[in-house]
Amino acid sequence: MSITDSALAIHAAQAGAAIVRSSLGSALARFDKGGGDFATAADLDAEQAIIDVLRTARPDDAVLGEESGHTGPADNGRTWLVDPLCGTLNFAVRNMLVAVNVALRVGTAVTVAASADPFTGEVFWTDGDAAYLRNDGEDQRLVPSADSGLVDVNLDPPFPNRDVFLAARMLADDCFIDRFRPRVVSTTLAVAWVAAGRRAAYVTDGHLRDSVHFGAGIALCRAAGCVVTGLDGGPLHTGTGGLVAAADRQTHTALLTLIRRQRHP
Repeated sequence: MSITDSALAIHAAQAGAAIVRSSLGSALARFDKGGGDFATAADLDAEQAIIDVLRTARPDDAVLGEESGHTGPADNGRTWLVDPLCGTLNFAVRNMLVAVNVALRVGTAVTVAASADPFTGEVFWTDGDAAYLRNDGEDQRLVPSADSGLVDVNLDPPFPNRDVFLAARMLADDCFIDRFRPRVVSTTLAVAWVAAGRRAAYVTDGHLRDSVHFGAGIALCRAAGCVVTGLDGGPLHTGTGGLVAAADRQTHTALLTLIRRQRHP
């Protein structure tokens, strides 16, 4: 029986999540990637489990993996973006805030995606038309909400736009403090939480085109009806770059105003 792309994304993410979950607390080898970054054996094993699932169902598709790079055919316009353990440093110190991300890019658009939380069993997923939370085999439509006022801000380097935007400066802005409450979880699970109504927004600097880290979360937010732009309010992957994903237009506008204040204090 054939499997849909969205079901395949869920299945692959769950396969990776099972490896991550079973590896927590183990004495895992670390592999230095430079710049203070590293992978663990869990990253590599989870990525292989995901790729095995994808290769079995879609042998003619390409895969771009966080650890293994680009593999497979490159001429059919279909590439799976795989981040087997987003939050490796969290995981290495037994902090269970991590995500397993799988997304499919067809041409220039991400069409389906899944972001799995290995330790709650939740899978946030989209078929490109709507976004859902799967828990214990049941699916619930994701509904964004800004009611919490919680905004996750990525503080991890690099900061390519530090001359015009630096997350640490925004956090110290009195207008930010008056309206929002910052959170930093250091995993793109927080992007899925915006789609789910658990966060009002997520903000990060960086160049995110074809990002294995952010592809799934961005697709979830778009399908759920969030407002998703770059730091300058323009389309993603243009202009300044970066990401502002907000539950509603008011929250998005408020965050863009705070970001622009850094240009004209």
